Amino acid sequence: MIKAIKGFNDILPDQSAKWLHLEAILADVLGRYGYEHIRLPIVEQTDLFARAIGGATDIVEKEMYSFTDKSEPPTPLALRPEGTAGAVRAVIEHNLLRGDTPKLWYVGPMFRYERPQKGRYRQFHQLGVESFGSALPDADAELIAMTHLMWQELGLKDEMHLQLNSLGELDERHAYREALVAYLTDKKDQLDEDSKRRLTTNPLRILDSKEASTQAVLADAPKLADFLGTESVAHFEQVQAYLTALGIDFEINPHLVRGLDYYNKTVFEWVTDKLGSQATVCAGGRYDGLVGQLKSIGTNDDKSDKKPVKSEPAIGFAMGLERLLLLMEAVAPIADKPACDVFVVAHPDVYSAGISYAQNLRYSRPDVRVKMASATSLKAQMKKADKSGAALTVIIAQQELDDNTISIKDMQRGEQQTVTQDWLSSKDNFSRK
Repeated sequence: MIKAIKGFNDILPDQSAKWLHLEAILADVLGRYGYEHIRLPIVEQTDLFARAIGGATDIVEKEMYSFTDKSEPPTPLALRPEGTAGAVRAVIEHNLLRGDTPKLWYVGPMFRYERPQKGRYRQFHQLGVESFGSALPDADAELIAMTHLMWQELGLKDEMHLQLNSLGELDERHAYREALVAYLTDKKDQLDEDSKRRLTTNPLRILDSKEASTQAVLADAPKLADFLGTESVAHFEQVQAYLTALGIDFEINPHLVRGLDYYNKTVFEWVTDKLGSQATVCAGGRYDGLVGQLKSIGTNDDKSDKKPVKSEPAIGFAMGLERLLLLMEAVAPIADKPACDVFVVAHPDVYSAGISYAQNLRYSRPDVRVKMASATSLKAQMKKADKSGAALTVIIAQQELDDNTISIKDMQRGEQQTVTQDWLSSKDNFSRK
């Protein structure tokens, strides 16, 4: 038997309804803030992610699904491991920044080769949001406020906790990185194996190590906040002031960092204690240099006097939908919804009349979901109506046609009545719950 690849899961109809419910709520909140939907390719050039994310990250080194196409010479391609790089590529390629400050969102599958676990798969789904054009702290606060509203709409307000930090600017972070490496090098033997490897590749990621021994070493390590300049400190303080004015609680987490090279200044995470070790549900931050970084690909690569390409400020976030659904199942379950509201059953001899009735009902009552079974016996059709979860079953046989009526059966009460054919056209008689 051919089965799905490990870590690539089917989402079956009984679950997909919950996905659609979740996505509809998120899309509604995004619309309230004026964010517009963009659809991005699943496959991009490998170099896009290597340049944007950083060649020394685990994502590029270990987790990307990379391959070459059939062109001559072959082009290195990759299944997208995250969405920001592709969104920035699209903004640059289609000149969306020309005289505008686009606010975009996207949703879809991402791909990383790592050990599958509950809520974390090799094909996983993210909602991503990117806001371009404003370097001011109000853009940071708006994005966080929007996620706060999402949790309220999803019934998760009391389960989510906001953590903030500032990574400062690149030069400030480099100075801190040197101090951190110097401190940890002297204590390398006390670090876990993963942190030892990151010491030479991505030392800031050591800060969010889950190993107790490493966290004990970090207790006396240099603090990133001590390396921030006046402008970075003022920006971060203003973000906090806006959130306080909005009534959004937060805590400063000095160990909150990013595994991707393009982040600067504000970073944030929404965490929960309801999912065990997989505590982060939504993560984001500012990346003011990424647009310029990707604009420069191919323009200065072969020049000794490389000149910086003008960038554009930006900030965004991503949330894992699998993890979000797990949280909702734990604290605010989405009620199961039947596949239809009304099931139409028609005697095989007058089945054409049943088809016509169902189609007309769909036109007159677009708010009602109508389903039919194939033209088998009435008994077989009624069995399918019982299993459908429909609130009402409409029964049409020759007698109903002769009298210009239909029989309506209330599937919960088991009561049946004969009414006029246009009875269901009125919302006063039946409305979808």
